[in-house]
Amino acid sequence: MQKSLFTLGIVALMLLSFNYSQAKTNGNSSANPAETVSSNDHATVKLTKALFLEKVWDYENSPKEWKFKGDKPALIDFYADWCGPCRTAAPILEEIAGEFKEKVVIYKVDTMVETELKAIFGVQGIPAFLYIPMQGKPTMTSGIARSKEDTKKMFITNIEKLLLANN
Repeated sequence: MQKSLFTLGIVALMLLSFNYSQAKTNGNSSANPAETVSSNDHATVKLTKALFLEKVWDYENSPKEWKFKGDKPALIDFYADWCGPCRTAAPILEEIAGEFKEKVVIYKVDTMVETELKAIFGVQGIPAFLYIPMQGKPTMTSGIARSKEDTKKMFITNIEKLLLANN
């Protein structure tokens, strides 16, 4: 009798834990800030390979020569959902996207999904940021500052220096 109650308890516990894990994987957990991309005009734009080829650089047809296809300078954020500094940078970049919406486009590339884009630019550490001016070659930077305020200042300084200085 005790053995069957013990077995029944173990089975019930297993079913409950399985049900809980299924609920989490079916999207019932809260959204990650690094994934959040607003639908209004103040938002960053999530890049897929197809969108990258269309809006940034068609490296399949022009692999040896950088030819920027955009109509505004751009900043690309290479991130991953599990990355703490990436999650810190995400809302700051959303804010900056609103402030510079007429002058700069800010894109996001999920390095866990878009591994080919990550490889094309040799991204090994994240967060990494590719600043793409209208003329000339892009510039890659990585990391964020110690505070949110300093990180925002860093982005604004880099945008002004690397993207807007010659426009």
